Amino acid sequence: MRVWITRNIKGLQDKIKLVQIYLQNKPDWYKENVYPINKVPSLEHNNKVTGESLDLIKYVDSNFEGPLLLSDDNLKQEFVEELIAYSDTTFVPLVYSSFAKDTRTLAGAQFHYLEKSLHKFDDGPFFLNQFSQVDITYSPFIEKFQIFMPEGFSYDITTGRPKLAKWIEEMKKLDGYK
Repeated sequence: MRVWITRNIKGLQDKIKLVQIYLQNKPDWYKENVYPINKVPSLEHNNKVTGESLDLIKYVDSNFEGPLLLSDDNLKQEFVEELIAYSDTTFVPLVYSSFAKDTRTLAGAQFHYLEKSLHKFDDGPFFLNQFSQVDITYSPFIEKFQIFMPEGFSYDITTGRPKLAKWIEEMKKLDGYK
């Protein structure tokens, strides 16, 4: 979803073709001819295959036309790297592991971290004010958690987190995200 959102936001629907792959039954041609690591997503561009969604967000942003999704401000670039690294090493694993433990405390700390991060550049609804790679990085997971957690754990991730609630509201307005 991350790469798909990046593609859509940059207006590359005619330049980057989506190929549906069933994760439980990947075709042999994919591993043999496209991406030997056999993971998704991957992108073949200029006779080179790149994989891993976080790497692909950056690759698509820097190698294709469309709005840039990374600030040229050094402070914001450092913050981007910090938040992107945090997403897959800490945020996602801890929220998922909280489902078997104390969801309110463990997951709550992760959503509090995002709320605090949304206050760092307090001049817009997104992590860096304008929509960026960071927003793409978190959006698929936050969307799922916002839907699943109230039903599964009676836990609303936006309660007491007005910036996160506003971020979700603004994300839903973006055509490339929808």
